[in-house]
Amino acid sequence: MDTSSPAALVNGGLLRMHVGRKVRAVIQVVRSEVGSVVGKSTDDRQLVVKGSPPVPLTSYVEVIGVAENDNSIQAEIWTNFGDSFDTSNYDQLCQLANGEFKHLFL
Repeated sequence: MDTSSPAALVNGGLLRMHVGRKVRAVIQVVRSEVGSVVGKSTDDRQLVVKGSPPVPLTSYVEVIGVAENDNSIQAEIWTNFGDSFDTSNYDQLCQLANGEFKHLFL
């Protein structure tokens, strides 16, 4: 496992804390456009993910890439997560990974 460049687990609200760094987020796809996907983060914020998504695209997608600003990610890796996903649990994980237990994740 490559640990030289870990990706922070983020939701829409936490993205601003990691601008310019590698992040990992799960979004619910709202629409797919040429060169980007507009989605809803696990805390119900709109995010734009730039890059080439997989085809076909499922309802939930994990993206790993660089946070460009507080609502945009330039994706390097896309992973389909299927059409059903517990966003509440993931959102709680993001809070823990950026708070009290940050040392366990980065």
